[in-house]
Amino acid sequence: MASLSRIVADIATEMAAAPDRGTPAGYIPPLRDVDPARFGIAVVEADGTVHAAGDADMPFSIQSISKVFTLTLALGTVGDQLWERVGREPSGTAFNSIVQLETERGIPRNPFINAGAIVVADVLLGNHEPRAMIGELLRFVRELADDDRITVDHLVAQAEMATGHRSMALAHFMTAFGTMHHAVDRVLGLYVHQCALAMSCRQLAMAGRFLMARGVNPATGRSVVSPQRARRINALMMMCGHYDGSGEFAYRVGLPGKSGVGGGILAIAPGRAAIAVWSPGLNAVGNSQLGTLALERLVQRTGWSIFDPVP
Repeated sequence: MASLSRIVADIATEMAAAPDRGTPAGYIPPLRDVDPARFGIAVVEADGTVHAAGDADMPFSIQSISKVFTLTLALGTVGDQLWERVGREPSGTAFNSIVQLETERGIPRNPFINAGAIVVADVLLGNHEPRAMIGELLRFVRELADDDRITVDHLVAQAEMATGHRSMALAHFMTAFGTMHHAVDRVLGLYVHQCALAMSCRQLAMAGRFLMARGVNPATGRSVVSPQRARRINALMMMCGHYDGSGEFAYRVGLPGKSGVGGGILAIAPGRAAIAVWSPGLNAVGNSQLGTLALERLVQRTGWSIFDPVP
């Protein structure tokens, strides 16, 4: 097998030449205008070695990938009580669908669809002001990535507040069922700012290391979550991380992953590596077209899969 650095570099070269790049998210103007030629990849091994290529150091809006970090914080805050308000099953519907909320009485199917992530944001607010909780989330992600340069893209947040009518509808609908405990505008203030986190592939892969390392932040040696909770977050990423494309992603890639409409994907090879890819063009179900292809080629060439034991 070629070296991992060679594999990563080759994939970046192949993605640069790929003709079908998908279409950037059109409903959020700052995302719509990102150059579809961009592609980045970063792989952080268990020992901390980083292999990066392409636009791996260019920040992008991580969008729904942020739901991994807010879920982690919420579980640390309320533990398994969270599951009284959010389910753990794949949705089989679009990330912003309202249909299941009607039939399932306001309980979102999982924490990675928009409705579920809005409930997680509601849980995180607790007695905090939205601004304070946004600051806490930013500190958490910076610590995980060991990088204080991570910021919130306020232009993206403002655009999402201006165009987020469906998110408002989801939140009001769940409020009618008693699922929400805080005012909708406060919850959405936190939610849109978490989605507007701007990170590069390198920073995102570094931040995801704890899920590769049994819940421990390798930079500090401190536990972020228990090994059991890290396994369960990975399980949710595997089942629900790509919305109604999760089964296809599991079939093609075979790793837990979480996508965002900014074109990023965070994938975890437990015990081996944390991986981040980014290309802004999306496929028909809202996942990065080239990011998915790049991860498929990476696992083909490395043999990484949660269905194979770590050597």
